[in-house]
Amino acid sequence: MTDNRLSEATSPYLLQHKDNPVHWHEWGPEALTRAQAQNKPILLSVGYAACHWCHVMAHESFENAQTAALMNELFVNIKVDREERPDIDTLYMSALHMLGQQGGWPLTMFLTPSGEPFWGGTYFPDTPRHGQPAFRDVLRAVAQAFREQPDSVEKNRAALAAALHDLAAATPPTEITPQMLDQIASQLAGAIDMTDGGVNGAPKFPQAGILQLLWRAFLRTGNDTYVRAVTTSLDHMAAGGIYDHLGGGFSRYSVDAHWLVPHFEKMLYDNAVLVELYALVHAHAPDPIYAARIADTIGFVLREMRAPDGGFAASLDADSEGHEGKYYVWTPPQIAAVLGERDAARFGAAYGVTPHGNFEGVTILNRLGKIGRDGAAEEAALVPLREKLMQARQARVRPGFDDKVLSDWNGLMIGALARAGMVFARADWIDAASRGFDDVVRLLGDGTRLHHSYRAGRAQHPAMADGYANMARAALLLEEATGEPRFLGHAISWEDELAQHYWDEEGGGYHYTSDEAQALIARTRHAGDNPLPNANGTMLEVLMRLYHKTGDELYLARARALAESFSGELTRNFFPLATYLNGINFMLNGRTLVIVGAPGNEATLALARAAFAIGTPDLTVTQIAPGQKLPAAHPAAGKTQRGGGATAYLCEGTSCSEPICDPQILRAVLARQPQAL
Repeated sequence: MTDNRLSEATSPYLLQHKDNPVHWHEWGPEALTRAQAQNKPILLSVGYAACHWCHVMAHESFENAQTAALMNELFVNIKVDREERPDIDTLYMSALHMLGQQGGWPLTMFLTPSGEPFWGGTYFPDTPRHGQPAFRDVLRAVAQAFREQPDSVEKNRAALAAALHDLAAATPPTEITPQMLDQIASQLAGAIDMTDGGVNGAPKFPQAGILQLLWRAFLRTGNDTYVRAVTTSLDHMAAGGIYDHLGGGFSRYSVDAHWLVPHFEKMLYDNAVLVELYALVHAHAPDPIYAARIADTIGFVLREMRAPDGGFAASLDADSEGHEGKYYVWTPPQIAAVLGERDAARFGAAYGVTPHGNFEGVTILNRLGKIGRDGAAEEAALVPLREKLMQARQARVRPGFDDKVLSDWNGLMIGALARAGMVFARADWIDAASRGFDDVVRLLGDGTRLHHSYRAGRAQHPAMADGYANMARAALLLEEATGEPRFLGHAISWEDELAQHYWDEEGGGYHYTSDEAQALIARTRHAGDNPLPNANGTMLEVLMRLYHKTGDELYLARARALAESFSGELTRNFFPLATYLNGINFMLNGRTLVIVGAPGNEATLALARAAFAIGTPDLTVTQIAPGQKLPAAHPAAGKTQRGGGATAYLCEGTSCSEPICDPQILRAVLARQPQAL
């Protein structure tokens, strides 16, 4: 009889495995106690609902009675959703990296009965393939090593335990200078494929943090190399198969170097960071393709990524009907059946449709052969054709939908909607951001605290540091977009929660988990992005925005301590530190704009729209009514309207500009980049 304990789980990924013949447990004291009582090693399997290779391994191994019997005999088996428990995933993925392996999902780790890792891998096939051993052979070998080679297992365990402990240790600080930012940007630009965009090689991930870093370098220096690196990447992603040309939205990554063949899963966080990146670049140099991709991606999110009880859902699966990408690909006869032969030929020429296809005999729609070539008339003619195909596609079997609501991912999307709404003056997008924000507070909030995950009526697990960081940043952007002070209040309370329960008093910076969270074998603390923006980098921006809004030196002091705590990493490997480096740029070059004017007055709105439309990523905007006082420490404290009309003041450091009442003059002033402080 199968002792599978997953039927009561909330995670769609765990529920996918509830009927496996494996004796699966959720992570928790019960499973660990059983492992210790039976002196069995733990087989930890980590994945997520939209993961193609997770499905493959499940079908090959976890649904196989013989393999399951071997797992049940030799191990205590624990299944974890990496999105619901990123603290567990982060910890054991770090251990896998320390074993010299690249990592990925499914993550397969072998632990001692007390939960300490000693060996692992990712996907293992059911039979030996591509230089990988069969999973059953791995199971037997690991169990035998645990029984018969305890010294070797202990050696691995001790080495990994020490390395995980060191991962949270502070590195000696180094001085951070504007010149260092320029040097790093120059080296990162050298890693960009200037033909197809993205970081050289394959597979290609969007790497929005690195592209934002390069865009900031352009704004600082005016060096067109950075523009080419960013726009070449955005142009090819917008044209490639990684983008869904019918329904909007981006897949997680491209398996090739040309952005043609995606890994078809659609994640909320990827679409959030790309919407914001495209909006920032479009604001500086308007591009109709960028505007269309932003609008269609937001349309996709609002149409297809709403969770049943509110908030934004996590992902759409890569697979449908057991085949990766089947929902999205086309053949010429399928297109002709919807459009007719004439329009099908026109559409096929525009979207790279061929009789033999470009992916396993079918076609992934793309515009890679048409980048920058078609005019507005041709683009307009394609709109009704896409709409017809989209309607036909909706009759297909849809990919699986993971409808859990995650505080960190929602914070990213809410912030992106607020940013795009400001850049494009779209009140509906800002309203959607406000509703999403209120949903997160309602579903995941608990006083001043947040939970990490919500589904099926249950909010679970204390929020990770990036949940607080992303929601605090979203709150600050919404405060700018709406002028509602309640958003600032949320940001202040969440920053205080991080300071009390996540801050590392010895080394500085924030731990990934709260000091009150369920104890794991180590608390991770680092500044690297993987795959989400890192909380320590995001908090640099949050703290500086709070400082610019309040003038409270506490926030500036904490930002400086945070920057220093990870500065030593810049001398080792800066590649994963893009969000941290962008936060450093905000700290060195951030400016604050104060607009004094009657709320809702057209002159006040005109100044605000001018500020938002310029798309400066390191600008904090504060709107106050006439007579409303700023904190005494704020550089714009005491500033008033000029001539009784709406008036703006641009402040750098402790000094502010002369009063500005003309939106066009304000745009020109904002376009000038500041000198590093």
